Amino acid sequence: MKRNERLVDFTNFLLNRPNRMLNLNEISKRYEVAKSSISEDLVFIKRVFENQNIGIVETFPGSLGGVRFTPHISDEVSHERAMELANLLREENRILPGGYIYLSDILGHPANLKKIGQIIAHEYCEKQIDVVMTIATKGIPIAQSVAEILDVPFVIVRRDPKVTEGATLNVNYMSGSSSRVENMTLSKRSLSIGQSVLIVDDFMKGAGTINGMKSLVYEFDCFLAGVAVFLEGPFKGKRLVDDYKSILKVDKIDVAKRSIEVELGNIFEEK
Repeated sequence: MKRNERLVDFTNFLLNRPNRMLNLNEISKRYEVAKSSISEDLVFIKRVFENQNIGIVETFPGSLGGVRFTPHISDEVSHERAMELANLLREENRILPGGYIYLSDILGHPANLKKIGQIIAHEYCEKQIDVVMTIATKGIPIAQSVAEILDVPFVIVRRDPKVTEGATLNVNYMSGSSSRVENMTLSKRSLSIGQSVLIVDDFMKGAGTINGMKSLVYEFDCFLAGVAVFLEGPFKGKRLVDDYKSILKVDKIDVAKRSIEVELGNIFEEK
């Protein structure tokens, strides 16, 4: 394999294995070249990845030396992608009866999900995350996008138990917006004691659902790494959760004028 061919394949190899420690000896055997040649390739790839906001390539010396690629975007790129998502929310005919917001087209597009995943992963890239948690159904694609970038599994909380998931753990929670007592469930095989869990969801209003998922995390004797939502809706009163990060925030929904006032969420307050 010529060097330019190896560089293309090696780049793809790293991109498909984010946040993993890869052994340089094994990589050297894969391409049938000396470790010194692999090290030269990594210098080139590292420079391009950093200049193009693709991510960070770290190398670790020693006989068992390795390399790790961490997907990473700059604060500026994160801000830019959030603004692109905000513009989509401002489009006409997005307001549904009852003042709800139509999000299915946004959350059904892979390009948008990639942006959401990158923004959330960027916020939590320096924290230890073992599992991403969400609730069915619209939070699932967001959780998958974040989990793929962080290279960790994701688990799905449901409101009704599924026979295919075996024994489950159930908690009751208070809906933040309607003050009703509801139920959520998670398979007992989903989490292990001591894992660090990142909760993500598509939309948050009174934060009752988020609070319920927090209760599940603690019931499994796990740690809460953080809470991140794509869209924070308007809410009068005190939310049940105050320690969260949002990508976008809706300040006002004018049903009569069919307009939505959208601004960047608190994830960008210090950026």
